[in-house]
Amino acid sequence: MTSTAAPADLLEVAVRHAQRAAASLIEGLSRQRSMVGHKSSPTDMVTEMDREVERQIVDGILRERPGDAVLGEEGARRDGTSGVRWIVDPLDGTTNYLYGHPGFAVSIAAEVGGGVVAGVVVDPLHGDVFSAVRGEGARRNGEEIRVSEETELGRALLATGFGYDRDRRVRQARVLVDVLGQVRDIRRMGAASVDLCSVACGRVDGYWEAGLQPWDFAAGALIASEAGAVVGDLAGGPPSTTFTLAAPPALFGDLRTMLARAAADQV
Repeated sequence: MTSTAAPADLLEVAVRHAQRAAASLIEGLSRQRSMVGHKSSPTDMVTEMDREVERQIVDGILRERPGDAVLGEEGARRDGTSGVRWIVDPLDGTTNYLYGHPGFAVSIAAEVGGGVVAGVVVDPLHGDVFSAVRGEGARRNGEEIRVSEETELGRALLATGFGYDRDRRVRQARVLVDVLGQVRDIRRMGAASVDLCSVACGRVDGYWEAGLQPWDFAAGALIASEAGAVVGDLAGGPPSTTFTLAAPPALFGDLRTMLARAAADQV
């Protein structure tokens, strides 16, 4: 059985539940926040809000669309019959949230036939709702957005992030040192979905990170792509758990070459 839902209808579902989740996160900031466990490493934290908000999102979506599949960061796994799969990150930027620091978001993507067709990223503290439907452009709070027009890598402001594994973080830091002298500057927000949306609206000129998970980039990659970015990996493929890179077309090739060379130097 395949879905008859239009991508725009799926986006409406995603936006509605992402906004409700974002409101819950804001409300949670007024309460005592506590870490309840670790995932991949002692620095990969999970809070009670990660789990509470994922339950809220998944339960809400499945009440509306009971035949859909789900993949959630905090363990929600469900096969479906409709042909639609929801990829949910209830709280991207958990460390930021735990400390009350800006740079966290709710990310929900709708996937049909193995490809993401609609996605939303809600940044609660900044009041931003980034959204996209495949083939229809990207928006922030309803207004169309586009990537920057920067063409020179040396003038580019880039964003990146670091994994939770100690050895990977060390390698990523060495790449960062190599790259820093070749660009305008680098920012580190702490939430991949927000970084990809920052590329989409021209707040940064490019972004890269290794070791993401599907829920980290599913919605943000679509939004960046629909805003005019090239989004891929170092080997010419789509964004993946190995590597994700996003930049305007004029910068993408040079940025990928620079990052590939820097990564090779660390082997």
